[in-house]
Amino acid sequence: MEENEKKMDEKERRIRSLTGIYYSKPEVIALLLKFSKDRETVPRYFEGFGKRPDTLQYSSDIMGLVKRGATSFHVSEEIWENPLEINSEMSQKELSSMRKGWDLLIDIDSKFLDCSKIAAKLIIKTLENHGIKNYGLKFSGSRGFHIILPWKAFPKEFLGQETREMFPEWPRAISEYLINSIRREYNLAVSDMGLDLDALEKRTKIKKEDILETVCPECGRSAKKGKIVKFFCPECKSEIERKDPKITKRRLKCLNPECAGVLEIVSEKEYFYCEYCESSSWNKLGEIGRNKTVQNSQTEKFVDGFEESLSGAAFADLDLVLVAPRHLFRAPYSLHEKTGLVSTVLEKNELENFNPAEANALKVKFKEFYPESKEGEAILLLSSALKWKEETGKQDEFLEEKKYGDKGKFKGKKFESGDFKIDTSKITESMYPNPIKKLLLGIGEGRKRGLFILVTFFRSLGYDGEQINKKIKEWNEKNEIPLKEGYVRSQIDWHLKQKKQILPPNYNNDSFYKDLGLLNGKEKEKNPIVEVMRKVRRID
Repeated sequence: MEENEKKMDEKERRIRSLTGIYYSKPEVIALLLKFSKDRETVPRYFEGFGKRPDTLQYSSDIMGLVKRGATSFHVSEEIWENPLEINSEMSQKELSSMRKGWDLLIDIDSKFLDCSKIAAKLIIKTLENHGIKNYGLKFSGSRGFHIILPWKAFPKEFLGQETREMFPEWPRAISEYLINSIRREYNLAVSDMGLDLDALEKRTKIKKEDILETVCPECGRSAKKGKIVKFFCPECKSEIERKDPKITKRRLKCLNPECAGVLEIVSEKEYFYCEYCESSSWNKLGEIGRNKTVQNSQTEKFVDGFEESLSGAAFADLDLVLVAPRHLFRAPYSLHEKTGLVSTVLEKNELENFNPAEANALKVKFKEFYPESKEGEAILLLSSALKWKEETGKQDEFLEEKKYGDKGKFKGKKFESGDFKIDTSKITESMYPNPIKKLLLGIGEGRKRGLFILVTFFRSLGYDGEQINKKIKEWNEKNEIPLKEGYVRSQIDWHLKQKKQILPPNYNNDSFYKDLGLLNGKEKEKNPIVEVMRKVRRID
């Protein structure tokens, strides 16, 4: 422990001594001031970020902060009329009125630099396929890369909306679209790296079976694996194939009404299917032959191209959707406080052979990060992303209806607890306790704890699965950085399957309400559900 602390002290001393030399360079000062214009710019210290809002106006601002211990500078994706006038209490409408525009900032950061390179190359390729020639690329200073597409590249208005007002919705949609576009190719490229899976399992603690994925070639979603079982009747020699049958000790009777035989399993094989677009790797037509019956879903369609590969996201996550109001990223030519390396700008042809040693603060070469984009050159990217988002939204709604439509419906149920017996169908949102109302506005840290509070709260009120999913989705979009949709869905599914009712945590559980900053003084009741029940009881 003492040895680790000593190493940290030495590292901190080394980086602190480096900052004074590095940030005094005229080139660094000029580039930081130029890029931070009209942006919120916040210093980072070893202890954490500085006050917000803040910005840089003069070279003396930079050196003054460095002398006080600043190691790096972080800037906003949003471009403001006056960055110093914004604050955390402002509504989305107020922020939009002060926002001049926004840049698309794609943050690629995996655990492995080689994987980040692969993703960066694929993102660049996708941008160029959409007619974009002007973009900026830089090393993050650690294990990733940043790609920027300037505000000028987007149309000022699109689909009847002012583009500047569509933050974070539109840049988030573009980021999701890009992830989906490269996902399959990224997985295959990572698989071709020839990774030692046994060594990877020891290093990451992820089991080999958990790092395999099959991406649907039709819609780009993660496909699921199923099993086709072939049964044979020794009496009439007929065969039948079934998808995902439940195998029990009880033997199946032959489906031929004229035969008294029982079916025997002769073979099993895997197949892949997508629950969103209902594509499948099983060619049903090709399987039907003489004396052969196939039992399957009539809506499922055969699509070629399902291929199991390493899931890059399982051990080298590409969470590009770091798009949220007032989200910050490391400024070009800012130091990284953990590595001491510079967030240096690169050309596309330098990416493949880039070595972090080239980001040495004393040897780095200086270039412009912000390109001179052509006005509206990103219109194809924007339109493609919004169209994709709309289509996947419809697929999501369809799947949610299938999954939640008849699951967990408790509307009108009598909720019993102690002396209370309340009809939950009378509950309105105005009856929600203040901590719940505050949580529903979105949060930064503690999103998973916030999710647990809300799911248990809505579930306890008797909301059905469809209602819970809708409310949680709306809440998640308000968070500074939304939780991944897959994680949210799995948590809702788990709670809907529970027969025993799980109440939300009590107010005195500091790990939840207090730590999340949801309490304004002491609440009258012990639990948010009790508070709602009392309000409902008053109207009976």
